[in-house]
Amino acid sequence: MKLEEYAPGEIEKRSFAIIEEELGRELDPVQKPIIKRVIHTTADFSYADTLFFSEGAVEEGLNALRSGVSIVTDTNMGKAGINKKKLGQLGGSVHCFMADEDVAEKASRRGITRAAVSMEKAAEMQEDFIFAIGNAPTALIRLYELIKEGRIHPRLIIGVPVGFVNVVEAKELILTAGVPVIVARGRKGGSNVAAAICNALLYQL
Repeated sequence: MKLEEYAPGEIEKRSFAIIEEELGRELDPVQKPIIKRVIHTTADFSYADTLFFSEGAVEEGLNALRSGVSIVTDTNMGKAGINKKKLGQLGGSVHCFMADEDVAEKASRRGITRAAVSMEKAAEMQEDFIFAIGNAPTALIRLYELIKEGRIHPRLIIGVPVGFVNVVEAKELILTAGVPVIVARGRKGGSNVAAAICNALLYQL
């Protein structure tokens, strides 16, 4: 097997060209940059079929980022993967409360997950965040409850937790929350997917 040589700046460009070739079909032009970046991150073409976009979700995400909205993630891994320089240029920042001592204490005392308490902490800040959930279905479930209680008003929810327990159910639940969502239906997802979707939006601005 002969290895082709590419300059560092050409590798990503070539990767996206390969994705375009192997997709073999046209995608919705609004959704396409997001789907292609998720495939680039995961090498998994099934996301072309499983990523669900509520009506106007991409546009709302872009408008939110333009206006300086910040992002809340459910993992520090997801936080690390988001392009904070680009987000900061737009006036936003990234928060992850999972390692906060007060979150850990409340979660332990109440017998619930830190992810759920993290969503409550976000609600207390009274900002209309973008939420990028790549790991914890309990974060999506608590977000749904907080929305229904009128305590939080997300501009966009990126719901892509990965796993087996309550993952599919939590994703289907958040689809009914009445807010803009981008959801990876089924079991697949992850913090890297959540970050990739955030970056796909950021790179369009």
